[in-house]
Amino acid sequence: MERPEFNIEEVNKIIRGRRSMFIAQFKENDPVDDSIIQEMLENANWAPTHKLTEPWSFTVFSGDGLKKFADFQAELYKQRAEKNGNFIEATYQKFKENPLKASHVIAIKMKRDIRANLPVMEEIAAVAMAVQNMYLTAAAHGLAAYWGTGGPTFWPEAKEWFGLEEEDMMMGFFYVAKPATDRYPQGKRRPIEEKVEWVRG
Repeated sequence: MERPEFNIEEVNKIIRGRRSMFIAQFKENDPVDDSIIQEMLENANWAPTHKLTEPWSFTVFSGDGLKKFADFQAELYKQRAEKNGNFIEATYQKFKENPLKASHVIAIKMKRDIRANLPVMEEIAAVAMAVQNMYLTAAAHGLAAYWGTGGPTFWPEAKEWFGLEEEDMMMGFFYVAKPATDRYPQGKRRPIEEKVEWVRG
């Protein structure tokens, strides 16, 4: 194929302009079209991947599926917390209600191919780059989105529900919605010069 031409100004703009927007900034009961979510996932599928293992895998919750996910994580939290004697009703309600405020919740999973004999760090990095592609696509569509690692992300009991094997990994949840406001979060980064050392000879 011919080398594609890119608009570097637009590339810089979207990378530097992307922001996380959270539940409080979501517009409820106004779903994002599934075709946009599909485009986000297609772009995720073009992340870099060593040995073409393509370790990313996603479960998309929308419509009544959001309630199914919310009920699952709330009840699993309750079971775990009551067993450990630290159940908090407000946390239970948060698990039960927050997914319903999103348009879509995308479970982010790393499915590892042991036969490829790759360091797990490389597979985690590949999935993270896939999520960045989703982030950038969501930003280009003017959507509110964030990647969170709360709830079932680190609960071993949740892996089976998400179709994961022992060697696989939950990597969090990507929440997507239309923004409730035109106000956009201000970005802030320390100068790159503080984080780079050049060795020229």
